[in-house]
Parts: sequence; structure tokens; C-alpha cells
Amino acid sequence: MPLIALGLNHLTAPVSLREQVAFDNDAAGEALRELKAEPGVEEALILSTCNRTELYVGVAEGAEQAPQAWFNRHHRLTPGKLDEFLYRHDEDAAVRHMFRVATGLDSMVLGEPQILGQVKDAYQLARQAQALGAPLDRLLQHTFAVAKRVRTDTRIGAHTVSVAFTAVRLAEQVFTDLKQACVLLVGAGDTIELAARHLADKQVRRLIVANRTLENAQELASRYGGYAIALADLAQHLAEADIVISSTAARQPVVTRPMVEQAVAARKRRPMFMVDIAVPRDIEPAVATLEDVFLYGVDDLQQVIDDNRRSRETAAREAETIIDLQVERYMAWRRALTLRNPAIDLRQHAERYRDEVLVKAQAMLARGKSPDEALAFLANTLTNKLLHHPSARLREAALNGDLDLLHAAGRLYGEPEAKDE
Repeated sequence: MPLIALGLNHLTAPVSLREQVAFDNDAAGEALRELKAEPGVEEALILSTCNRTELYVGVAEGAEQAPQAWFNRHHRLTPGKLDEFLYRHDEDAAVRHMFRVATGLDSMVLGEPQILGQVKDAYQLARQAQALGAPLDRLLQHTFAVAKRVRTDTRIGAHTVSVAFTAVRLAEQVFTDLKQACVLLVGAGDTIELAARHLADKQVRRLIVANRTLENAQELASRYGGYAIALADLAQHLAEADIVISSTAARQPVVTRPMVEQAVAARKRRPMFMVDIAVPRDIEPAVATLEDVFLYGVDDLQQVIDDNRRSRETAAREAETIIDLQVERYMAWRRALTLRNPAIDLRQHAERYRDEVLVKAQAMLARGKSPDEALAFLANTLTNKLLHHPSARLREAALNGDLDLLHAAGRLYGEPEAKDE
């Protein structure tokens, strides 16, 4: 069953396209069930983040084009529209790609840790949708183990870098002293919580958290000394913010150009710094045309991220070595799925011989033969039947100089080594 990884990311497609094909959590579950129902699709997982949308699919022979055809159809895209943006990896290349994604080697921020949590979320979603078979489930378990080893054995996570951290660092470059700044966070997910943690470390003057569910905003704000508001009240508080960092799962912008225009007027032209790290975007791109507003999206963080990337490149090379080894180990397990287990054949042959000889021994007893004679026949005949084929093959191997088979037989049938007392 071929394994395929198909998708696009921050390196191959602009954010305007990535947001068109992104899946939120509510949509991903139903999409998985739809994809799994496609003819030839045996198992599937969807990974959708601000920087990538990827399908990992196990298909039947001859159904290798099914994932891309479904992807185009699901998003109502004309055939060929995504061709120049999509990448595809097959078999061991797909395994390597998943390992690199989960360890942060394929991320915008090299080695960033949040992606592993997103892969785990995608795994849980696929399990709930009953979209996983044994090979893909095993791959995900192997992926988590590889990511843990890379974190443990290399310094890929030695420096704090994430999209959230990068956004805060960029804000610090614009506002030299964040202790004088009021920051508005829009959303209450993991990325915003990371941003809140970094901002609290910088001792910002004021922190406001806006979220569609007020209780979630209050919970997050309380942990970092902030003030919570409902997303519906965002326009009323926007003028207070020197810095806005937004990351929600909304399908449409939550910050519009008229809202920001009104806020800038109320601020008497004091500049406003805005970072939109959501896909689809939370802040209307037209906001960037306003004077005194500095809007950055996820693709604009690259320069800051590149500075951190250099400190992790050595660790990344070490991680690649670990991944190469683990790809081969997983593929060896996968290849074994297509092979018949010789232990099963051996046991079936032995049981068949046993049954045949047992019937004959029982017939001897029925004819009046003594139990000792029947047992001797049973033991001798069963031994001869079990050893005849292996003995013939070993004699042939000795004549032909087949040392590999002779050594394997020695390991299989040899006397156990004596243990020290």
C-alpha cells in the first residue's frame, strides 16, 4: 500500500493561497471521513497549520492520484491550479518528510516546538475520525519517538524560537521598551498563550486579551496579569493598543480596515504595530495601506527567523542523521508487512506433521500395539518429518558453500551459550 505525503507550505505557496486550503478543527474531521471514503484510499491524516496544509495518505495500488484529485475537488479548485505550489513525497520520502515536519526541520522557525503538538492534534483527530490504519498509526507513533530523540540528543531546542516569540521580538525592535507598551492579543490558543508568556517576561505596561469565548480570554489573561474582553468589543479597545498580535481560527478577518482606521484617528496618529500570524488571516490586508500602521504577516517574519536559524543549523544536521536512520527502521517494518512470517509457516507445518503422526500412533494402539511401541513410533517419525527438509537444505548449503545459511542455522538451532554462574 503506497504512502503519499501531499501538500503546500510557507516555502512553496503565499499566505493568500495557504488560507484558501486551510482546514480548521471542525472541518478537518469531516474532511478526513470524506477523504477516507474515496475509492482506493485506505488511511489518511490531515495536518493544517498557519504554515502548511498536508495530506498523509495510504492508498491501494493504482489509486496514487486520488489524494490530489480529492484535494482539488474538496476546495473547489480547477485542476492544475495548485500544481506549481504542491509538493509530493512517496514511500520513504514521505516518512522522512513527516519526521522533518514533526521535529521542526521543515518549519519557518527552524526547530520550533509547537509543530509537534500540532502533529499530535492531527493524529488524535484522525483517530477520532477512524481514518488511520496500522501503517499510518505506527508511523505517527514512530514520529513522536523520533521527535523526542531529536530534542534529547541535539541542541535543536536550545534557543527559544517560535512564531510567537518572533512576533514579540519584532515588536521589541519597533518599541524599544515594551514596558511602556499596551499589547492587544486576539485569540486564546497555544500561539497566543506563548506570545502572552513572552510579553509577561518583558513586563509590558498593559496586556489585553480578546477572544470569541470570553471565559477563555479571562482564563488566559488571569495567568499573565492581563485584562479580558469579548471579541465583539474589539473595536472599542483597538485604539488603546500600541501592538496587536492576532491568531484565531476565524475563517474571515476579525480586524477590518475601517476598525483600524477609526482606531488610528483616535490615537492621534500614534503608530500602531500589528502582527497577523493566523491562516486564514485575521487582519484585512488593506490595513497595511493605512498611514501610521505597520502590519506584518507570517511571511514577513522571515528576517527575524533567519537570525535564529543560524544558531540551529549544526543541531539540524545532527537531527537529519537521526532521521535518516529512523526512516530506514520504519520502512523495514513496513516492508515486513508484505512478507509472510516464516514462523507462521513453520508452526503450521509442524502442527500438520503432528496431527498426521498422532493419527497413525492412535491406529497402532487400536490394533493392539503396546503404548511403548506407539510412543517410540510417534517420537521417531515426528522427529524425522520435522528435520527432513531443514537437514536436506543444510547439506545442500554445505556442498555449495552457502555460509550465510549455515551461520543462520547455527544461530537458530545451535545450543544456547552457557551462562556464568
